[in-house]
Amino acid sequence: MVIVIKGNVKFTITLDPSVWIFDDRKVDVHTYFTRHPEIEQREDSDDIQKISAYWDREIQEGAVSPPTLQTEKQFEKEKILTGTFGMPFAPFLRNAEPNENATKVVIVTENGDTTISLAEAYELLLCFSKDGKPLKEDGPVHIYFGDGSNRDNPITHVRAFIVE
Repeated sequence: MVIVIKGNVKFTITLDPSVWIFDDRKVDVHTYFTRHPEIEQREDSDDIQKISAYWDREIQEGAVSPPTLQTEKQFEKEKILTGTFGMPFAPFLRNAEPNENATKVVIVTENGDTTISLAEAYELLLCFSKDGKPLKEDGPVHIYFGDGSNRDNPITHVRAFIVE
């Protein structure tokens, strides 16, 4: 159950969604569309301050392993086994390197094709896991537009992406 990015690109890319569960770029689909840019910016600023404080403490006191590390690992494992995850499409499309004259992407499915602009394609989210299970019946991925406009009706039965 692989998907190909081909067409007006420098490199044909083969995607295997079954291994994305181990990828750090995966996102939680349930929270992906509820985030707002201004909140993310504030969170980034808070993260920088936390990292700076942590770094200062490590320099002064030495490295200390957190006592909850085992608990955090167990929680992360449980989240993977029960979560609904997606992968941003942009890194894969960038690696395929669409040619300069490319303007659109055709999403090929068993139920017909959907054509979107190249800019819209960079915003796609490919859902590969629902409730901890791969999407075997109507997968291997469900496609959500970046604005979340098709959250209740994603594109399913995806077979390929053709850049034109």
